[in-house]
Amino acid sequence: MRAIVVTEKGGPEVLELRDEPDPEPGPGQLLVDVEAIGVNFRDIYERDGAGGYAGDPPFVAGAEGAGTVAAVGDGVHDFSVGDRVAWAAAPGSYAERVVVDDGAAVPVPDGVGTEIAAAAILQGMTAHYLAIDTYAVQPHDPVLVHAAAGGVGLLLTQIVKLRGGRVIATTGSDEKAALARGAGADHVLGYDGFADKARELAGGAGVAVVYDGVGKATFDDSVKALRPRGCMVLYGAASGQPDPVDVQRLHGGGSLYLTRPGLPHYIATTHELRFRAAEVFGWIADRRLDVRIGARHPLEDARQAQEDLAARKTTGKVLLLPR
Repeated sequence: MRAIVVTEKGGPEVLELRDEPDPEPGPGQLLVDVEAIGVNFRDIYERDGAGGYAGDPPFVAGAEGAGTVAAVGDGVHDFSVGDRVAWAAAPGSYAERVVVDDGAAVPVPDGVGTEIAAAAILQGMTAHYLAIDTYAVQPHDPVLVHAAAGGVGLLLTQIVKLRGGRVIATTGSDEKAALARGAGADHVLGYDGFADKARELAGGAGVAVVYDGVGKATFDDSVKALRPRGCMVLYGAASGQPDPVDVQRLHGGGSLYLTRPGLPHYIATTHELRFRAAEVFGWIADRRLDVRIGARHPLEDARQAQEDLAARKTTGKVLLLPR
């Protein structure tokens, strides 16, 4: 099979298209013919060694995708050959075939295309846990969503609106601003001076929560934008990791909350994984949640896909298509 291999830790140049042996499913595993692969910042962190991702090269990149079950190992009862499945955590997903643990796979329902499932599984569940569990958005809450035209940002904006919140979005261009408005954002700001503007739009007291996947470039002003007892949710670091925080600053800002959540802790059991994915897929099937696929690349263009994502040239979801 064809696969994208990380040959050593480094930049996009370490990604190499190779012919690799087909994997074999072991007990409790599925062998899946991959139809669409999600490209994420975690893939970049995995490739360059940042963010605590382990693993010694060479290894096949990626973790997210969707496709059709080709074979099942012993002890698999939830899936059969021919079922469509999606996954957010299967190492080696930048390939034509991948082995997925039974407990890490979710069924793709009728009414959700396989490409859409690959585009929504990781970022959709991320937006879901952020708005429903990390900080449970309440009706009329003023909510600041950074990078609102990105894959998570567009979905998060829509979910906040489903919960009755008011979205103050930040984007980096007029094109991205239009996408954020199309997703339901009530106000769209550029990044310059966003803290004061967001506080003003929130009635002067500040926003209830900031959802920040940008990191270093926005962190300080994000904290300044919060109201007393507001919640600073740092769920990514596209611009780099923020500097260490003096915890006394949280008191000075009005008993603020600071959290750094991650998806693995919100899909820690198969039950929670499938519940969260089913709710996201259900909203998609009901047309309450729109998934934007901003770019599709053939598998061999994985380098370009990651470069575009890192340079924040993308909107919505970036996919690799192995066939």
